[in-house]
Amino acid sequence: MLGDDAELTAAVRAAQDGDETAFRTVYRAVHPRLLGYVRTLVGDPDAEDVASEAWLQIARDLGRFSGDADRFRGWAATIARNRALDHIRMRGRRPAIGGDETELTGKAAESDTAGEAMEALATDRTLSLIARLPQDQAEAVVLRVVVGLDAKTAARVLGKRPGAVRTAAHRGLKRLAEVLGADPETDGALDAVPPQREPRVRAVTSAGVTHTRARTQKDM
Repeated sequence: MLGDDAELTAAVRAAQDGDETAFRTVYRAVHPRLLGYVRTLVGDPDAEDVASEAWLQIARDLGRFSGDADRFRGWAATIARNRALDHIRMRGRRPAIGGDETELTGKAAESDTAGEAMEALATDRTLSLIARLPQDQAEAVVLRVVVGLDAKTAARVLGKRPGAVRTAAHRGLKRLAEVLGADPETDGALDAVPPQREPRVRAVTSAGVTHTRARTQKDM
C-alpha cells in the first residue's frame, strides 16, 4: 500500500485517536465521491443533507472502525447507502433525476465499449444519467468507478456477490456508452471528476488533540 492510500489510512487512524485535522483530511479525501454516490440514490435536492447525516454517523462510530483506506471507503459507502435508503423509504420512492430514461436507450454509439463510458463519468449531467439506470446498475457503476471500490468491497456494501456487482457495472457502463459515445458534450468530461484522494499530506499527528464534541459538516 503506497502513496495516497497509505496516507488516508494514517489519517483515519489519527482521527480515531482524536485528531480533528486528520478527520478533516479524511473528509476532504472521501466526501466528493461519496456525495456523488448519494446523489444517484436520492437526487440533488437532498443529497447534501443525507451525506451530512452519513458523516455524523461516521464521526460517531469511527472508533469502532478497523481497516485500511479501501476498507474505510467501503465502510463509509455502506453508512451513506443506509442513510440514503432510509431517506428513500420515508419519501416512498426513488427520486427521478435528470432526463428521461429513453436517453439511455436507442442511440447508436460510435463505440460500444464500457471503457469509453468510464472515461466520461464526470459531469453532473453524466451522474444524472447514471441515476436513470436500474438501481443495481447505477450503484455498481458509482461504487466501482466514482467511489473507486473494488468488486469485493462494493459487493459488501450492496450485500451481493462480487460477480453480480461486476455484471451490473458492466451492463450499466455498456448502456452509458451508448449515449456518451454519441454525445459530443461529454468530451473531456473526466476532467470534472472530483479527485478521489487529497494531495499528499506530509504529516498527521494526534498528540494533544481530543474529541470534545460531535463533528458537523461546518467543521470540515
